Amino acid sequence: MIKVKLFDHEHEKDLEVEMNKFLEKMDEKKLLDIKYNVAAVQEEEDEQIYCFSAMVIYKA
Repeated sequence: MIKVKLFDHEHEKDLEVEMNKFLEKMDEKKLLDIKYNVAAVQEEEDEQIYCFSAMVIYKA
């Protein structure tokens, strides 16, 4: 069975920490792929909000 685990954070370091915790517990042979995305949204005049997300695809 193939599964996915989704991660979503406003800061890239938070995403990195959470993903590494998840991956530490996983057998490397079960990892199929990792998809990564960054989105930026302009709010008001000077504020820009970032969204760092990733999807881990693995065999259960």
